[in-house]
Amino acid sequence: MGTSNDLSIYFSPVNIEGNWSEDQIGSKIYLYKSDFPELSRKGYALIYVPEFRGDTGVHFDSLLPDDFRKEFYALNCGIVWQHNFYDLGTILPGNELKDTLHAIKTVVQELNRLKIIPIIVGGSQDLTLAMYDAYSNLEQLVNICTIDSALDLGTPDQEVSSNAYLSKILVQRPCHLFNLANIGLQIPYAGAKEFDLFEKLYFDICRLGEFNADFKKAEPHLRNADLISLDFTSIKASELLFKGGSPNGFYAEQICQIARYAGMSDKVSSFGIFNYCNITEVSNKLLAQIIWYFIDGIENRTGDFPMGSKKDYVKFTVFIEESGHEIAFYKSNKSARWWMEVPYPAKEGSKYERHHMAPCDKEDYDNAMNNVIPDLWWKTFQKLV
Repeated sequence: MGTSNDLSIYFSPVNIEGNWSEDQIGSKIYLYKSDFPELSRKGYALIYVPEFRGDTGVHFDSLLPDDFRKEFYALNCGIVWQHNFYDLGTILPGNELKDTLHAIKTVVQELNRLKIIPIIVGGSQDLTLAMYDAYSNLEQLVNICTIDSALDLGTPDQEVSSNAYLSKILVQRPCHLFNLANIGLQIPYAGAKEFDLFEKLYFDICRLGEFNADFKKAEPHLRNADLISLDFTSIKASELLFKGGSPNGFYAEQICQIARYAGMSDKVSSFGIFNYCNITEVSNKLLAQIIWYFIDGIENRTGDFPMGSKKDYVKFTVFIEESGHEIAFYKSNKSARWWMEVPYPAKEGSKYERHHMAPCDKEDYDNAMNNVIPDLWWKTFQKLV
């Protein structure tokens, strides 16, 4: 692997001027204007990829507005922010779509190596594939969480597009995917075959109605993910003052809450915001805030994912009489968050080590006390055995 400076060949610089106060992000950010930033410390990096060929068949050029940057730079830094923030510029669409995908994969791979979390504002959501492929060189299984009103599976023989791309991951060999979770599904947009396949593969769904009733249903899925892929069109059109789009979806404050909890996850190492095409002044402001809340989440990480020693956790053991399973729950003394321990085959060694501690909440413990196996525990158990 080359040096971080090798990444500059994939980017065009940012062309934004402004007078920002010392508290505003614009005065703190390491920006690619004339010289590519030296990626010397871990942190996070903003990347813009206006590539829409997976959605419209036509790629946009460098004239596509990036006004969300101005809105983002004008926001004040969070109180506890300590890490470096980079804006690496724009990855312009290549001659072919595969060229853009290669650039994204290479950039995400190198940033992950440097412990810098990429925040990609992208075109069509099939660019998620390139982010996922960046993990292929790691000897570990990966969890993806999509924030989307649809499942976007498609079929193996279908051409990849923004609403039919995840099946390509499922048929890849070797397959590095351990779990796929969706938050925000609206059932009218889910085909019966897609829904059935999610069930058969023990993947997770938190429907929009479930999310609206209780946000805690979604939080464990965010905490369990390595890669978050957010479909910007899953936000209610009325929230963006946009004439198109969907009448149902997330409210602005909900999507910011999701972004913050995603950032707080110790596992999440890349974040993509896709289908950003409904560009209005309000949508630019909301996109800037989504990025802000994700970063604020990162800065408020507690580092309490229970690997190794469990001395900083309170352990609760529950025996489920009907199934004969004994489930160990762990509650963090740092964050009061909960996990469940799921047994896995010893012969698999480290392959499953990152996945046998499944995030949960206190309701899962309460249900287990009432002799009900938590759904997340059971699905994880089925995938491990």
